[in-house]
Amino acid sequence: MTQVTQDKRGIPAPRKDDVIQIRASAGTKAILSRAATLRGQKLSEFMLESARRLAEETILDQRSFFLEPEAHEKFLAMLDAPIRPNKKLRELFQHKPVWDR
Repeated sequence: MTQVTQDKRGIPAPRKDDVIQIRASAGTKAILSRAATLRGQKLSEFMLESARRLAEETILDQRSFFLEPEAHEKFLAMLDAPIRPNKKLRELFQHKPVWDR
């Protein structure tokens, strides 16, 4: 019978077959270990979660698109143009933000 691993919430976790090895200075390891402890995580869990989050941000920041010169100028003009308030935008600003409630 195959055993299925579960995360802290009891949700089945995907198998982890690949290995990532990394060398670090004692100081770097100490900082990472301290942060992991503060989060209540194992060092490897903390490192993998942190690296994955940064990797996702990096990938999302690298979205590129290409425009013909005329379309590029129109695009820049739209970005530089002031926002024209409309009914929906005015209604939105009438509500308190979630963090102020």
